[in-house]
Amino acid sequence: MARYNKILAALDDGDTRLAVARRALSIAHDNNAEIVLAHAINNSTLELAGLNGEEIAERCKQSIEESLGRQLARARKDECIPSVEVRVKPGRIEEALGELAQEVSPDLVICGVRGLSNVKYAFVGSVSTYLVRHMECDVLVVRPEAIDEIDEADYAQAESTLK
Repeated sequence: MARYNKILAALDDGDTRLAVARRALSIAHDNNAEIVLAHAINNSTLELAGLNGEEIAERCKQSIEESLGRQLARARKDECIPSVEVRVKPGRIEEALGELAQEVSPDLVICGVRGLSNVKYAFVGSVSTYLVRHMECDVLVVRPEAIDEIDEADYAQAESTLK
């Protein structure tokens, strides 16, 4: 089985964020891997609204730290995970995630699937499809509905071994 040393988890704004984070942290624990939880903000929307992308990125990072607070705190105490980092980058979503991947040089990228309708997919595409086609490493696409029960059991077991 492949060992992963660096994992990049691409987080979205939706309901898949927690599932992706849980799966990524679980895999990081199992592989003694560093992990970067990354989020990209659509910069063109910010520019149209006259907002500063860097300021919004910092606020978004704080929001991610808060929403995943329990999972991040647990991971940062986990001796099997050497480092946990949250990064937020403004830009076109695919390009920003590509740039983050170049900076991190991950062995594994993890993302979620949102199940866009055929019409929406035809117009806006899919971040997960982009990542599968363009990353130079393994890509795992997480379905949130299939993970919640498994991860809670995994975390309970991992937490008992940390005590």
